[in-house]
Amino acid sequence: MSQTSSVWLVVLLALLMANMPFVTNRLFALYTLKSPKNLAVRLAEMVVWYLLVGSLGRYLEQRNGQISPQGWEFYAITGTLFLTFAFPGFIYRYLFKHRS
Repeated sequence: MSQTSSVWLVVLLALLMANMPFVTNRLFALYTLKSPKNLAVRLAEMVVWYLLVGSLGRYLEQRNGQISPQGWEFYAITGTLFLTFAFPGFIYRYLFKHRS
């Protein structure tokens, strides 16, 4: 896999995983909960998805060559990008009117 395709894979996976907590009421899309998820659970799930996607990105970067050093700025930018990616799912879950 080329470096360009690795980058696009991570970006598209981040877009998908950032919206996953808002699209489904299952925890990590696997476990059915007895009560609906609240916003705190959804945000905690987003943090876990962020870490998993970041781990995949780090693995792909290591496989393609040397890992670049990353400071707090990198994590601040990727975290806010992940939150920005989650915006459509948030709008779908909390601002659209759903039929009961």
